[in-house]
Amino acid sequence: MEGKIIPISLQDTDLVLEIWRLQHLAYRLEAQWIGFNEIPPLLDTVETIQGCGESFFGYITDDMELLGAIAVETEEEGTRTISRMMVHPLHFRKGIAGQLIEYVLDLYRDVPKMIVSTGLKNIPASNLYQKYGFKPVETQEVAPGVELTTFHLNRINDRS
Repeated sequence: MEGKIIPISLQDTDLVLEIWRLQHLAYRLEAQWIGFNEIPPLLDTVETIQGCGESFFGYITDDMELLGAIAVETEEEGTRTISRMMVHPLHFRKGIAGQLIEYVLDLYRDVPKMIVSTGLKNIPASNLYQKYGFKPVETQEVAPGVELTTFHLNRINDRS
C-alpha cells in the first residue's frame, strides 16, 4: 500500500481525530509492552492534541487513510524532539515508521541535535531509533517499574 508523508494541520479537526484514533491504537500496544497504561498520548483528547504546539506529519494512503504519524517539538534551542511516533498496528513492519523518521531527519537536517524517548522495554522502537543513528544517553524511572530511555542524534562535532 503506497502512501505519502504530508504535514498535518492541527486546525483540521477530522485529521486530528484520525491522529487521536491512531494514537490510541498504537500507544495501547506500547502500554502493554512496557506495563504502564498512563502513557501521556493515551490521556490526550482531540482538544489537547490541537493545543499541543507540536508539528505533525502523517503517512497517508492514496485513499486518505492515516497509517502513521510523527510529531516534533522544540524544547530547547538547537534541538528538535520527536515527541510522538505511531503506526497503525495492522501496518507494523512495513517501513512506515522509518519513512517518517527519514522525512523528519531530512526536514530538520540543519538542527544540530535530535532527541527521542521510548520505554526501555519497547525493543522495536529502540532498535528503530538506533538504526537511524540515535544513541541511548540516559534511562530513568518515570513510574514504579517503568523506565524511559532517551536517545540523541548529534549531527555536529563528535556525531555521537
